Amino acid sequence: MGQGFALFAGTAPEIVRASAREAEGLGYTSFWVNHPGATDGLAALAHAAGETRRLELGIGVIPLHTRGPESIVQGVRAHALPLDRLLLGVGSPNPEALKRVRDGIAALRSQLATRLIVAALGPKMCHLAGEIADGVLLNWLTPEHARRSAELVRAGAAAASRRPPKLFAYVRVALGPAAHARLRQEADRYGAIPAYAANFARMGVKPAETAIAAETPEAIAPALARWRGVVDELVLRAITGADTVEETVALVRAARPA
Repeated sequence: MGQGFALFAGTAPEIVRASAREAEGLGYTSFWVNHPGATDGLAALAHAAGETRRLELGIGVIPLHTRGPESIVQGVRAHALPLDRLLLGVGSPNPEALKRVRDGIAALRSQLATRLIVAALGPKMCHLAGEIADGVLLNWLTPEHARRSAELVRAGAAAASRRPPKLFAYVRVALGPAAHARLRQEADRYGAIPAYAANFARMGVKPAETAIAAETPEAIAPALARWRGVVDELVLRAITGADTVEETVALVRAARPA
């Protein structure tokens, strides 16, 4: 199982650069940022690209209802992101999301020779992602429910007579009391978003129960082990108590791949 590391796209550039360098040196397979609101994840990813040579570079994900394919293509080219390392993630939580994602993937594929990732939450999007994507990004799931999502993705791929796409899963990791407090805040925020609230209700779990809240560095590896055999790559979304280079790099080291 591969292991990636992920940061909030609004993280200071020096933290992104230092974390990406450290992640590559420690054997992580990918480095990701998100694309929230007006924050440009492509710009943040460019900082990581400039510091690394081997790491795959993921953006998870750009909402197609706020940024269309043409703008995404322009952004990828403007930041000179390396297409051979790029994992370009898109999604859409709004009505007509399935059509928007299907059309968006087709438009992006016609213009960029890179791997396209679909964020999938509900059953229909999981099935569609299996049909059209190069990779699928799961989020806010337990390992048990990720297995069910993986089955839906594989069913979609079978229906389209193609190989199943690579399965990624975002898992939030917080180390220590201050980080735990920020994790609870983020969990509460996502729990109030209707699409995520519906998914948590389907699973019968609280948002924080999908994350790893470790008291010590030694507690991280056993928690990650629950995911082995579930997905192809686990992406650790960093939750730190303070937004500093030192604390973020410490988490990169504490959660390093075995």
